Amino acid sequence: MSNQPGIDTKLYAATPERKLSLKDMLDYFTKHGSMRVSDLHLKVGAQPVYRVDGALQKMKGALLDSAAMQGLARGILSDEEWDTLQAKRSVDSSYITETMQFRLNCFLDNDGLVLAIRALESNPPPVEQIGFPNNVWRDIIARQHGLVLITGITGAGKSTTIASLISRIAETRPCRIITLEDPIEYRLLSKVALVSQREVGRDVPNFERGLRDCLREDPDVIFVGEMRDRESTSWTLTAAETGHLVFSTLHTRDVRGTVTRILDMFPPLQQDEISSQLSLGLSHIVCQKLVPRADGQGRAVAMEILTNSYSVGNLIRVGKLEQLYSLLQSRTRDMPDERMITFERSLAFLVKAGAVSPLEAEKWANHPTAFLDELQHAQQM
Repeated sequence: MSNQPGIDTKLYAATPERKLSLKDMLDYFTKHGSMRVSDLHLKVGAQPVYRVDGALQKMKGALLDSAAMQGLARGILSDEEWDTLQAKRSVDSSYITETMQFRLNCFLDNDGLVLAIRALESNPPPVEQIGFPNNVWRDIIARQHGLVLITGITGAGKSTTIASLISRIAETRPCRIITLEDPIEYRLLSKVALVSQREVGRDVPNFERGLRDCLREDPDVIFVGEMRDRESTSWTLTAAETGHLVFSTLHTRDVRGTVTRILDMFPPLQQDEISSQLSLGLSHIVCQKLVPRADGQGRAVAMEILTNSYSVGNLIRVGKLEQLYSLLQSRTRDMPDERMITFERSLAFLVKAGAVSPLEAEKWANHPTAFLDELQHAQQM
């Protein structure tokens, strides 16, 4: 199809005299970096919109019409993906440049085509640059088995954190790493470790099948892109329980909500069994948020971290989840069995360091009163 639009085809009228291609729009990510500019939204009847430092910013050009929108989507989707879009009304894809990778979702709404583009660096940042408030990441990459959950809302940087942790393992440990992703976001290199990345829909039909296969493929480390439902969650817990180090993600706002979300995936009669399984198999929960910096230059990460100590496992097993927050507040020493922290203390440390303003931090706290107490304590240290 020689007349088919390409990613370099100038289709969007940024000004009456100047048109932009989709490649021109993607170059904006390269210029500013994915930690600042995370998303691009293209939609019929609207101007292109970037998400910069967590907030949406419209371009000052013309509204996208159906013809331009179809050309932009057609230029980045393969023939097979375009056919899937027509049949299923949405399609996931990815696109790689020399410096960055993009995760795409194209779908139809009431006005026509919509394209959501998420930017990722080609290589994950070093784990030291993620922003962990303590050295818990050293404990995580040293683990031989257990379940590590990285949670947070959409756009909180979960994929980046996991990719950095797994990349460090691949650089330092002779082990077998297998990932199941939808789609693959970071390309992980086989260095000291041997890495296989499988994309759901391309290399394997679904997470459940991938996990079943994985347990027969001699992995040491497994990454499950997301625990989406009861079956994938059950297989993920089994993998962690049978001697593998397993990473996965959930969309939850705090540690307690993460445990509750897992249990709620199962019927009441099975929840005691899952509580016991989770209490034994869980290694760490890291919930994270990206908070706008005080200087307006990007966002800082705040984390709530749970380490599955004996006390934590017991609370999960007997269902006293309301007491987890007290352990997060008290088990904070710089020791492998502790290194826990609440969002509120993490935010207070960011304020004390001048990275985040007090008012901004208070807006992102799950418990504003606890945050104010932590801020006062931090300023006295």
